[in-house]
Order: sequence, then structure tokens, then C-alpha cells
Amino acid sequence: MRLKLLPPLSLALLLLFSAHFSRAQVVAAAHASAPLPITIGSGFSEFNPDWNHGHLMGGALWIDYTPEFLPGPLHGLGIEAEVRRLSLGYNASNGPINREDVASGGVLYSWTHLNRFRPYGKFLMGYGNAYWNGKQPGYRVHQSRTVTTVGGGAEVQAFHRVWARVDYEYQWWPDFFAVDTPGQGSLSPQGFTLGVSYHFHQLSSR
Repeated sequence: MRLKLLPPLSLALLLLFSAHFSRAQVVAAAHASAPLPITIGSGFSEFNPDWNHGHLMGGALWIDYTPEFLPGPLHGLGIEAEVRRLSLGYNASNGPINREDVASGGVLYSWTHLNRFRPYGKFLMGYGNAYWNGKQPGYRVHQSRTVTTVGGGAEVQAFHRVWARVDYEYQWWPDFFAVDTPGQGSLSPQGFTLGVSYHFHQLSSR
């Protein structure tokens, strides 16, 4: 089992949060209670685990931090943390994997010049577990990998601070089947998530 720390991501989190709170200290007291530019959401995912032709379904949760103080073209740059568990819809005839769990984080960029429609792209890195049934009854095998994800989607404002989200992700699970030949047998799961996000702050466009 491998778990790799991600110092660049940790540094980015530290810098963005430090910049936000440093700026908050110099605003007027009347604005000190303004909500943080944070978004939380949940949704339902359907993924192809890339092992035979089956599909797995399950739930996803995410939290985004998108600071408002970034200038010019950097406005819309933020950080996303996401967790997903896929354990529904398993069919032994379609593929051996019966559960996948992924927790990841990284950068998110939203195009903010549109008012009620916001496309975005993202790059995440994290940790994943895949489970399947072993040869012995009741015995479950699993592999753990550092997972790299690219994706994107769009949010559409439903009402006030509630937005509907459509999200697509493509993942890399390296060396998944490799034993003596590193780099061979990687998995590339991909899929869609439909969900709802709640923005604790009023989004601004530029």
C-alpha cells in the first residue's frame, strides 16, 4: 500500500488561506463577518472502472475554496477537495471490481465572466482503493494507488446560492496490474457526477 504526501498541494493550500486571512485583517470591521468563499456539494456518480465493461455508481462530496481577491485572469482560481465511494451496480459478469474509494485534492479554475453559468476545469491528486472478490469465498482483495485526475464540467444557478453541477473526471491508477514490469497495466477509470452545490458567498463575475 502506497500513500504519497503532496507538498505542492499543501503549500498551495497554505498560501491561499494565508493570503485570504491576511487580507481579511485589513478590511473594515463591518465586513469582517462576510462569509468565506467556500462551496460545498454532493452528487451521484457513475463510473467505468476500466476493468472489463461494467459500471459502478455511488456518492461524491466536494468542498471548494475560491478566493475573490485574486487579480485579473487569476480570478476564478481555487482549490477543491473531493471524496467519492462507488459501490452500487456491481455485476460479477461485467467486471471484478465491486468498490472504489477515492479522496483527492487540487486546483480548480472557473470561468467567472458569465453570471448564471460557470464552466470549470480541474486537476486533482489523491489516494484510491479498489476492491474485488478473491478466489476464496468471502475474501476481498484490494489495491491502493496514488490517483491523478483531470476533469471539468459546469455549474448552473438554480436559485440564489444553490447551483446544479455536471462533472466529468478521467483518472490514472498507475501500475495497477504490474508486478515485475512497472508502468504496465494501469487503470483509467472515468465517469460523470450529477449534483448540487451550495455557495456560502455571493459569487461575483468579472
